[in-house]
Amino acid sequence: MPRPRRDPPMLPPARGDAPGPRTADVVADAVRSAILSGGLAPGTPLREEELSATHGVSRHTARTALATLTAERLVTAEPYRGVRVSLLDDAALIALQQLRCALETEALRIVRERGIRPPDVDDALDALAAAEASGDWPATLDAHARVHRALVDAAGSPRIAEEYRRLDSEMHLLLAHVRPAYAPGALTTEHRAYVEAALADPEHEVRAHLDHSTRMILEGRRPRGV
Repeated sequence: MPRPRRDPPMLPPARGDAPGPRTADVVADAVRSAILSGGLAPGTPLREEELSATHGVSRHTARTALATLTAERLVTAEPYRGVRVSLLDDAALIALQQLRCALETEALRIVRERGIRPPDVDDALDALAAAEASGDWPATLDAHARVHRALVDAAGSPRIAEEYRRLDSEMHLLLAHVRPAYAPGALTTEHRAYVEAALADPEHEVRAHLDHSTRMILEGRRPRGV
């Protein structure tokens, strides 16, 4: 009977170095990157034995990595169907945007009460402009996420930031396969205006912005001519 595969030993860190990531986290990072880059399409099955062979780890480690991605909602585990890359239907998209709205509105309400300008938002907007000008959609997605995270992180609430990042990963997954019909530069122009408006009136502007983006995404999912 063959012996079960064991994970390769991780060398102890040199004195003064921070400990390295767990093996399961390394596998989760690799799969997450493939999902968010569009390399793994929604609905793609993810099997423990294949991850184990590909990454040279035990099935237990592969299972732990998949559990991490399931908690992030990037993959879905279903009885008798196994684990697959998540596929957000229209109803799930709307529910996701509603929850994003609640978190981002509360974060910006806190920011407004503190009377501060999010310290990283202008750099994030500049990064969005550069990415959009390059025509690089994955880079544009990363920069777009940076803008919204900069607003949320400025509230200084670890719980809000943590929950928002989970939703941000789902949104990134969706947009990796859907490209709304924005004219070149329009996304940056929209977000520069949004930042100023949302800092002044989060209760109204966040909802208006996310309702608009939801419509754009839904339209982007429709086949042309429909």
